[in-house]
Amino acid sequence: MKRIGSLLLVSIFAGAITLGAYKLFFENTKYTIVQADNNEQGSVFNTSFTPTSSKGAGINEIDFTVAAENTVNAVVHVKNVTISHVTSPWDFFYGSGSGTQRAHIGSGSGVIISADGHIVTNNHVIDKADQIQVTLNNNKTYEAELIGTDPNTDIALLKINAEKKLPYLAFGDSNDTKIGEWVLAVGNPFQLTSTVTAGIVSAKARNLGKVDQSFIQTDAAVNPGNSGGALVNTNGDLIGINTAITSQTGSYVGYSFAVPSNIARKVVEDIREYGNVQKGFLGIESLVDLSSPYAIEHGISEIEGVYIASVNEESGADEAGLQEGDIIKKLDDIAIKKYPDLTGYLSTKRPKDEIIVTIERDGELLSVPVTLKGRQTLHIPHLGLEVKNLTKKDRKRFKTDKGVKIIGVPELYRGYGLEGKVLLSLDNQEINDIQDAKNLFGQISKYRKTIITMINEKGERERLIFQ
Repeated sequence: MKRIGSLLLVSIFAGAITLGAYKLFFENTKYTIVQADNNEQGSVFNTSFTPTSSKGAGINEIDFTVAAENTVNAVVHVKNVTISHVTSPWDFFYGSGSGTQRAHIGSGSGVIISADGHIVTNNHVIDKADQIQVTLNNNKTYEAELIGTDPNTDIALLKINAEKKLPYLAFGDSNDTKIGEWVLAVGNPFQLTSTVTAGIVSAKARNLGKVDQSFIQTDAAVNPGNSGGALVNTNGDLIGINTAITSQTGSYVGYSFAVPSNIARKVVEDIREYGNVQKGFLGIESLVDLSSPYAIEHGISEIEGVYIASVNEESGADEAGLQEGDIIKKLDDIAIKKYPDLTGYLSTKRPKDEIIVTIERDGELLSVPVTLKGRQTLHIPHLGLEVKNLTKKDRKRFKTDKGVKIIGVPELYRGYGLEGKVLLSLDNQEINDIQDAKNLFGQISKYRKTIITMINEKGERERLIFQ
């Protein structure tokens, strides 16, 4: 018994010595005590830092709930009802020529942008609608009035008359949006009430093949029913209107696109104030293929900015002294790295707005104030001609103050001697400018006989009949 006690005592001492040696020589310390300066004696800081701000934080540290709560009730379901007439042989047999009516229903989302019921959505959501219905997140449904549309930016403005003030989202500043920033896509598809998905800003100023577009690209899941919904940042600021996806299947596959809020806001303001979109033009041509003979001849191999290939006569750029070969680097405080950066910023401006254009010329940076003007060229419907407003030189050369100059002719009409002449009238109705030309040619039916009157540089009038 005495022997067993001795062995137990020896084992305890051996274990204690072994544990102490391990602690002393092998175990690494899991914390660090940092002594601050004399003003902060005794402060202790953990060496593993956990971010508390959404900026730079991992997804587990970001709180999306506040942005979602502030957004979902301002996003609505939009239903588009289109009535078509279907006829059958029996209708004619029984003397009923009107046929039967069939309703086609499409849907999307929209965003309430004012307490009195103004709603912004996509033009393609309500295009050709005979009836538009809006369902709020509380499942109340209202008939909506179409205030106006802009197919170029795919924005439409609706109005409903509710019994009380509605929750709404104010436009944020999409210029402040950063690549990599967390965003929420909020839609109201299929009347499921508002649905929220999260992602990051993948890119800015995407054009999707059209040079006058400028989208925010995100990886937040957006499907067709989400078109017209809100893209918001983690503060709940409305920074875009979800518009498109790129997919061969018609469903979300990783990328979605939104009209930046600065563009959408400007379109909405123009529709409410003017009835149409007022767009300011700089007056330059800049689409240069880097492999083209023009680029090779001018030594253009790599550009960060927008290269000015030509300046339109009597445009804001012309009057400000911009020249062929200048490279646009900034508009106001916005860096311009590619053409969609330029068109995106100009889409937020109106004629007579002044902007500061920073250009690179002969290796030097120059800042030039430019006053934007309205559109000076236009493709007119029906004949497909490209026309422009007359300049002072044109008026003097052709001895006329009225008409538009034909500067582009489609292949079908190349042999008619149209290009370079001034178009004076259509079916004896005078044309003063490109807006007159657009309106008059837009009224022509496809099979109607059309008479145009032109004048050449010799002052000789010509009439052509199309039928």
